[in-house]
Amino acid sequence: MSNSFIMPKQIVSGSDALNQAKSLFNKLGRKALVVTDESMIKLGNLSHVESALKDCGLEYAVFSGITGEPTDKMIEEGLKVYKSENCDFLIALGGGSPIDSMKAIGAIVGNGGKITDYLGKVIEKETPPMVAVPTTAGTGSEATQFTIITDTERDIKMLLKGAVLMPDLAVIDPRFTLTAPKKITASTGLDALCHASEAFTSRKAQPLSDVFAVSAVKRIFKYLPIAYTDGSNVKAREEMSLAALEAGIAFNNSSVTIIHGMSRPIGALFHVPHGVSNAMLIEKCFGYVLDGAYDRFGRLGREIGVATESDSDEDAAKKFLKATVDLVKLCEIPSIEGYGIDKEKFKSVIDKMSEDAVFSGSPANTAKEIGIEDVKKIYLSLCE
Repeated sequence: MSNSFIMPKQIVSGSDALNQAKSLFNKLGRKALVVTDESMIKLGNLSHVESALKDCGLEYAVFSGITGEPTDKMIEEGLKVYKSENCDFLIALGGGSPIDSMKAIGAIVGNGGKITDYLGKVIEKETPPMVAVPTTAGTGSEATQFTIITDTERDIKMLLKGAVLMPDLAVIDPRFTLTAPKKITASTGLDALCHASEAFTSRKAQPLSDVFAVSAVKRIFKYLPIAYTDGSNVKAREEMSLAALEAGIAFNNSSVTIIHGMSRPIGALFHVPHGVSNAMLIEKCFGYVLDGAYDRFGRLGREIGVATESDSDEDAAKKFLKATVDLVKLCEIPSIEGYGIDKEKFKSVIDKMSEDAVFSGSPANTAKEIGIEDVKKIYLSLCE
């Protein structure tokens, strides 16, 4: 059986990556729209991108209206700036939100209409050239053909896809992640762990995606605790940046599973950051589906060194789950109640969340058969 495999057209990674990559900007267009958020301006990260563009003699405009996880309204505003400034390529600077927003803006430039028109459809027409400069180590959006945008009218997070959404250039410069605060380091790092673990245990896993997934899981278990407790540790930041990239490549080619499917509705209805809602679900979701893929979860347990070859697949899988839960605790991820979500309100929307989760398609990629009643049980277990 053959498999296709998709990656960014070009990746520049490591120390001083932005400076090394700037020579490629001239090949992409004459005027860039830089999609970012206000924190990137305050932290001085935007100034580095502006300097790179000036060094290349390129014009640019800035859209810094990404104020949280992206919505259809933000995309509309960004599109207005792109058009009014006569831009012809895009650069995203920030975490997953600016990168996802850049992709959505590019999709509308190339395909027309509104971003909400593309739910359930594959985006196919070419976008303007796109450059992703991630400043967090987690979302992997710099290496995927997906974007997640909230439909504010229907209160759902739309998972939109298309090979044309893959950035032309991914610039993995770890210095930008040094400015990420502790909570962001935790949530994005655990998001990457979900990407890699789900990719490896997905029905759609393939040999090449396995290589990237396993490597990412091993890096995360080794370096996320260090990056979380000592954000100035350059080595840990470099390794987590690579892990996020690897995890993004892995799930882009094999898909995510139950955690991501169930996470998006929590984020949409209760405004929980994506990485946090993923982390909240790890114990209950993986605990529920572990018996559908003891061999795959067991291998991850052995790869990170918490299990040995003498362990059965079941025991090794359970040891991996325990190690994962311990990492979530180390990163101080709250429960739904600890986050401030009212349990009764949560229970009242379980039916809607379950329908939205199943509709996303992600739970169906889980090795264990998952139906809507299973999803409801897991949501309910979060309230116990």
